[in-house]
Amino acid sequence: MSKKIKLILVAFAISCLTTLSWAQNSAQQNPISAAPQASASLTAQERETAIKQFETTRDNFLKSITGLSEKQWTFKPAPDRWSVAEVAEHITISELTLGGLVQQKIMQSPAAPEKRDQVKGKDEMILQRVPDRSHKAQAPEFLKPTGRWTTEADLVKAFEQARAANVDYIRTTNDDLRDHFFDHPVFGTLDGYQWLLLISAHSARHTEQIEEVKTDPNFPKE
Repeated sequence: MSKKIKLILVAFAISCLTTLSWAQNSAQQNPISAAPQASASLTAQERETAIKQFETTRDNFLKSITGLSEKQWTFKPAPDRWSVAEVAEHITISELTLGGLVQQKIMQSPAAPEKRDQVKGKDEMILQRVPDRSHKAQAPEFLKPTGRWTTEADLVKAFEQARAANVDYIRTTNDDLRDHFFDHPVFGTLDGYQWLLLISAHSARHTEQIEEVKTDPNFPKE
């Protein structure tokens, strides 16, 4: 396993659930490749479930940041807490990074259908546990917001393009997502499909964080 992929895994696990100790090196975002034509690699129900998750969490995220003034967009509840703009940037960076991880790394690993028993029941676990913000954590430096996008409109455009590419991949891919696996430092062995569910669940988690910022008593009225 390359140092780059170890770093991506750690970053996502830390931002989602809990603080773990892991070796870190610099990493770059992975572009999302064009999706091939659909086959029977996933069942119709699996595709429908994942697409619904991606579309619902997309809509909820975009709704949470719509109509905010500049003061509201950049308001920080405390010096050590993120603004709406910063949380939105973190969601977008993760969307880009994890989409590339699935398509360019996990699906290039050897198929191992004998591992299927190890991941039974983990679809539901991911969708329930990742959005749970009762476990707080700090993201590593390379996933922290640094103002990568100049305006809110630029950030939204980047997110929508990445999310659309991920949804298109789920809808049309002939990759055998259920037979390729990669270990997660919290959840253990996951298949490619479950890694995709993590992307959607991650955005749900941080959309909730945005709503928490907006309910702060000092959040600007306009």
